[in-house]
Amino acid sequence: MKKILFTLAALACMLQAAPVSAQDALSTIFSRKSVRTYTEQPVSEEQVETLLKAAMAAPSGMNVQPWRFVVVRSQETKDVLAGGFNKMIAKAPVVIVVCGKTTGRGGRENGNWTADCAAATENLLLAVEAMGLGAVWTACYPYEDRMKPAIEILGLPKDVKPYCIVPVGYPGGKDKPKDKWKPENIHYEKW
Repeated sequence: MKKILFTLAALACMLQAAPVSAQDALSTIFSRKSVRTYTEQPVSEEQVETLLKAAMAAPSGMNVQPWRFVVVRSQETKDVLAGGFNKMIAKAPVVIVVCGKTTGRGGRENGNWTADCAAATENLLLAVEAMGLGAVWTACYPYEDRMKPAIEILGLPKDVKPYCIVPVGYPGGKDKPKDKWKPENIHYEKW
């Protein structure tokens, strides 16, 4: 009994050192990986909504929130979006196309739309990881050969551009995160 109480006390002390939510957040960040193969298990509407809420919680320059999302389940549409070079798009149960409204308030050009969409995409990918799903960021913007089919098949308005395509599903393999820590890329005070 003493051993159990001692173990519980030790665990309580460790948990007080760093909040569980911080540990969970860092664990999710360091565990995030690109998943390119998926099982056939469907991704629910509730899961997709949670992912989109996470994406929309991203920071946005001047709070313009230019992100727009197109959720695709149609196999025909996924095949067009895959374009012969991104097979994982065609094979994922659901695809989320992250788009950006290129105009801001008053119809002026929004120079922050790509940065804002990148932040939303990273939030989306972290939420995918936290939920036990898998995804990969596939580039769309600024490649005309990838943007044009997406614009056409999705019927995007003139001032909305497809930024990236994120296939989402349950991982079909044992993907592992990459260690990207490189202290040599860090400079202090000046280059």
